[in-house]
Amino acid sequence: MKKALLLLACAPVLFACASARLPKNMDAKHRQFLSKARFTITGQERRVFSNLPPSERDAFVEEFWKKRDPDPATEANEFKEEYNKRIEEANRLFSEGGSNGWLEDRGRIYILLGPPWERYAYPRGQTFYGKPTEIWYYGFFPIVFIDNDWNGTYDLDPLSAQQIAQINKAQMDLKPQVRTEKTLFDFRVSVEKIKGGDVLIRVRIPYRNLWFAEEKGGLRTALELSLGVSDKSGAKVWDFKETYTVETTEDKLKEVIQDDYLIEVPARIEGGPGSYSLKVELKNRADEVRVEKNLDIEI
Repeated sequence: MKKALLLLACAPVLFACASARLPKNMDAKHRQFLSKARFTITGQERRVFSNLPPSERDAFVEEFWKKRDPDPATEANEFKEEYNKRIEEANRLFSEGGSNGWLEDRGRIYILLGPPWERYAYPRGQTFYGKPTEIWYYGFFPIVFIDNDWNGTYDLDPLSAQQIAQINKAQMDLKPQVRTEKTLFDFRVSVEKIKGGDVLIRVRIPYRNLWFAEEKGGLRTALELSLGVSDKSGAKVWDFKETYTVETTEDKLKEVIQDDYLIEVPARIEGGPGSYSLKVELKNRADEVRVEKNLDIEI
């Protein structure tokens, strides 16, 4: 199944920490999405989703499942259907301990690897002093679970560190390929000659591509812009660095979501008329994503 970047041994702890950092404006529906998608969502996708204004999250969820659809030509999304089916089955099969069955160790393995080829249960343990045990087989690959507290909750009992590595490799091998997504953070650059060696560099960032952090009732991010112009020999003839703070609110963002955030930087190139190379680096501090572009310019 699709991506579970968390190691099986530490997934519950890491997810609990991630949940604690969720924005206050995230409603129950979207919290539930993050919870159910925990075995397939990437860390980058989680950060992006958390930083989106609430009005944009439904569109993200729709695109999230589309990217995982193994056959977009069909009406059904086979991956999403199978993923949700496994969650429901795991919750039904492994809830005897009083917890959500899909969140305990057997449930996670079931969701990630599917139903075992063979399943052997030993309610009284395998020995006289043993504890309730289950052994699942995927081919010749055994996975052991033990009910250490006799309460119906079975813990993964890895036979070795190597087996944990094998389980993680197995879950990664079984994931479908996700279609490459477009750059989450992107911008456009144009250069206008003014006079002599003076030019005006315009950097346009679509508001739709900006990811904000919620801060004091509003939305905020900082854009770190770095510009450099080099001549044909590669020698730098001009450079520029600045940080731009972008602040807005959810209501204002709705009004400008189709527009661009514009940065204009005048530059004087001392080398005179000719061909140059412009390097543009832009970093969005809200999600630490950096994009670099290079283009040839004539002055």
